[in-house]
Amino acid sequence: MPTPEERLQSLGYILPQASKPAAKYTNFIVANGLLFLSGKGPSKAQQGKLGSDYTTEEGYNFAMQTGLEVFAVLREELGTLDKIKRVIKVQGFVNATPDFQEHHKVLEVFSDLMFNIFMDNGVHARSVLGVVSLRDNLPIIVDSIFEIHE
Repeated sequence: MPTPEERLQSLGYILPQASKPAAKYTNFIVANGLLFLSGKGPSKAQQGKLGSDYTTEEGYNFAMQTGLEVFAVLREELGTLDKIKRVIKVQGFVNATPDFQEHHKVLEVFSDLMFNIFMDNGVHARSVLGVVSLRDNLPIIVDSIFEIHE
């Protein structure tokens, strides 16, 4: 069975440079075998709302970029994605117009990416919320919780 790192490579994903915290917080905290990852957005500097500035389909790309950003931070902090035992929880925030109805479809791309890399251990609990604004007017932010091998 291929490892998460091997699956990432075989699927051809290229990770961006891992982001650094912009204020007095950390990228993650580990407590009792769980890694709590701070909210991450697309690695590129897109700004705007789904439903007015972007379509659902463009949101898929943002969710994929956000997933790759999450992997980049995990790899930088842990040395390898192979130290992830399970994806526990994903919470997505979609910057959207009041009439936008497809938040769940946008975040499905992120969930699919977790499954494609971690297989059954990538299936997770999930929440997705539409919000009126996000920091830096990002279109999506996702925070997540992982169980790690200690």
